[in-house]
Amino acid sequence: MENQFIAIDPQKIFCFDCSSDNVCFNACCRNLNQCLTPFDFLMLKKFLGLPSTQCLETYTVQSTGPATGLPVVSIKPDYKDHLKCPFVTPKGCSIYPARPASCRIYPLARAVTRSRETGERKEHWALIREAHCKGFDSNKKQTITRWIRNQDLKEYNEMNDLMVELIALKNQRGKAPLTLFETKMFHMALYDLDTFRSHVFEKNLLDKRAAGEKMIQQARSSDKALLKLGMAWIKSELFTAS
Repeated sequence: MENQFIAIDPQKIFCFDCSSDNVCFNACCRNLNQCLTPFDFLMLKKFLGLPSTQCLETYTVQSTGPATGLPVVSIKPDYKDHLKCPFVTPKGCSIYPARPASCRIYPLARAVTRSRETGERKEHWALIREAHCKGFDSNKKQTITRWIRNQDLKEYNEMNDLMVELIALKNQRGKAPLTLFETKMFHMALYDLDTFRSHVFEKNLLDKRAAGEKMIQQARSSDKALLKLGMAWIKSELFTAS
């Protein structure tokens, strides 16, 4: 069977289950090309209890997205063992509570469009059917709404949509690939949040009046708010016309 993407209505019932009972258990954790959104990485480093710089150096690799020209952070696979995820074990995912959104959402694919006339956002969903995955052989009934709830996807979708908007803004401006300095800015503000925090609160990186005092105060005690601040700063500094 070839890989298929099948459009599906959010309320339509489909059958799927991923468990250790499946003969394909852990198969999707090999031949890894697992990109991490900024929120994915934030949740990972918090779960591991590591500073952002150490977590980046230990568990990730950085590249440049061919379509966006933006820095891409991916999980560093085990190059000696079929590109296996470093967090997979015979019993399953060792970081399951902090697994990335793309792991949570599978076997679904999600896209969001926005009307130019009204600004209204619309979600589009599809089922991903791959030859290796036997989860569809299950009789466990699902709907997209139920899957989102059970996989705790709501917060991930909301934060990742902010990243998509940032990418769209960059593409709309037709900006050339980032300079080395801009790449370092982007990487720090969206991934190396502990370093970004020190620059914001110890080195006065931001104009507090321009950034918004409320947002900055929230970022003092919330990593999620700090990430939102980083996105707002990158948007202002790199992708908004002066």
